[in-house]
Amino acid sequence: MIVITGAAGFIGSCLVAKFHKEARLDLVLVDEFSSILKKNNLSGKNGFLKVHRDQLFDWLGINGSLVSFVYHLGARTDTTEKRKSIFDQLNLTYSKKIWRFCVQHQIPLVYASSAATYGLGEYGFEDNHEVVARLAPLNPYGVSKNDFDKWALRQPSTPPFWAGLKFFNVYGPNEYHKRRMASVIFHTFIQIRNTGAMKLFKSHRVDIANGAQARDFIYVKDVVNVCLFLFENRQNSGLLNVGTGQARTFLELAETTFRAAKKPIKISYIDTPKDIRATYQYFTEANIHKLRDWGYMESFYSLEKGIEDYVTRYLPNIPL
Repeated sequence: MIVITGAAGFIGSCLVAKFHKEARLDLVLVDEFSSILKKNNLSGKNGFLKVHRDQLFDWLGINGSLVSFVYHLGARTDTTEKRKSIFDQLNLTYSKKIWRFCVQHQIPLVYASSAATYGLGEYGFEDNHEVVARLAPLNPYGVSKNDFDKWALRQPSTPPFWAGLKFFNVYGPNEYHKRRMASVIFHTFIQIRNTGAMKLFKSHRVDIANGAQARDFIYVKDVVNVCLFLFENRQNSGLLNVGTGQARTFLELAETTFRAAKKPIKISYIDTPKDIRATYQYFTEANIHKLRDWGYMESFYSLEKGIEDYVTRYLPNIPL
């Protein structure tokens, strides 16, 4: 059986959909299942065992011998959340228990880390284990992800295969429940639909123009393909960047979304909210040499192709 935590969330539900399409029914879906929007992410995905996240370890205590692989994608991902205790509980303590279970039963583990661990990018964006202890994430969410990465790298005993995936800026279907934390592409589409225009954050750095803030945007379908690749290819273990390797600006993103929606481009700029201004990343770009070295040779959706697919096939039908 394949355990997927965060199975009703963004990336988790897209992974479930991929397995469902391939007619794999040996999945155990783990989440808290309370959000109506998250429930919609699993619409039509029947026949799978569902376990509440609070009951997972009781279930594993009885059924652990049946588990053959774990995707630990569940986490608290709100970058504006300031309560360290929330992240300690859900992103650190919970993850350690999953790791120890996988060590005890020798089960392969793929877990979600984050590009938020890189902070301002002072040490670049290379998934080198030697730099992890020096990274300075900009918010408690990033700190919690980096704390677990550091803890994992210190462990004398590991799962037979493990990968901590440093996801860059993922966008695509099934992110609707994330609300404020959903991608800029999602928010651009909503603003275009409601007002015919888009408001981007101003730059608060003199060396970067408005709209020139850049991120490594990766379509969720590519993320799922990487997750499936690791299910089939377990020769290496460690931290692994999951991005396209190419940063694109928010202005390019917004303009591309207007074009995909077949609407005239109308963009203005507003101040970045004060609660995130001091911890705002102005540039991210994944170094994906290790991903290629591990054997993943598939091409990635370009920003243009990914947005076109998302806007034309999914966003017109969003449950909002």
